[in-house]
Amino acid sequence: MTTLLTYNLAVQAFDERDYRTAVERFSELLEAEPGNHNVREYLARAHYHRAALKPAEEHARAVLAEDPTNEYMTLLLIRSLERQSRRAEAAGLRRVLAA
Repeated sequence: MTTLLTYNLAVQAFDERDYRTAVERFSELLEAEPGNHNVREYLARAHYHRAALKPAEEHARAVLAEDPTNEYMTLLLIRSLERQSRRAEAAGLRRVLAA
């Protein structure tokens, strides 16, 4: 399967809320292109929607390491931490986001 086809199938699965398939496809793509920022962002979102909070946190942190101004990923990281009952850590990031 080509990378473009895999990407399109992954986005389609994400749009259809089939997050398990989306995670599988985006993980495949990330292995082929580890520096693909867009794929990693989709992967973080898919993990979050599946309630796989630790992987969502890891991918959100990786995106933020490359692009610390990405407000959406900051918010996703905050929500992932809150859902893991790590509210103090999330509160610190909320203050940074509000600044």
